[in-house]
Amino acid sequence: MDDVLGHTWEFTTVADEPVGDVPDRARPSLTFDGDGQVYGTGGVNRLRGTWQQDGRTLTFGPVATTLMAGAPEHMERERAVLALLAGPVTIGHDGPELLLTDADGQVSRLLPVLPRDITV
Repeated sequence: MDDVLGHTWEFTTVADEPVGDVPDRARPSLTFDGDGQVYGTGGVNRLRGTWQQDGRTLTFGPVATTLMAGAPEHMERERAVLALLAGPVTIGHDGPELLLTDADGQVSRLLPVLPRDITV
């Protein structure tokens, strides 16, 4: 998990469903802090909660979100992200991808967000 800490991870799939080509603001993401905090976005609303790891099992504590509305397809994806965070997941890697597998065997894939060039 050390390689995951302090990085922002963007979902490329949520529960085996591709995120596809969406605006950056609609792409779900998570950032894991070393103090057991997780924050990010479900694609519409910001979220914040806690996480714990026991071996390859990752469990999220209560997750709070803002309460904004969005496009139906983005809200549906966000519900899937929140469902993923509601139960324990198995953590793994496939190359640079972070894999979160839920109890039903559905896989969510995340890629690290690389620093973007800043133009002044």
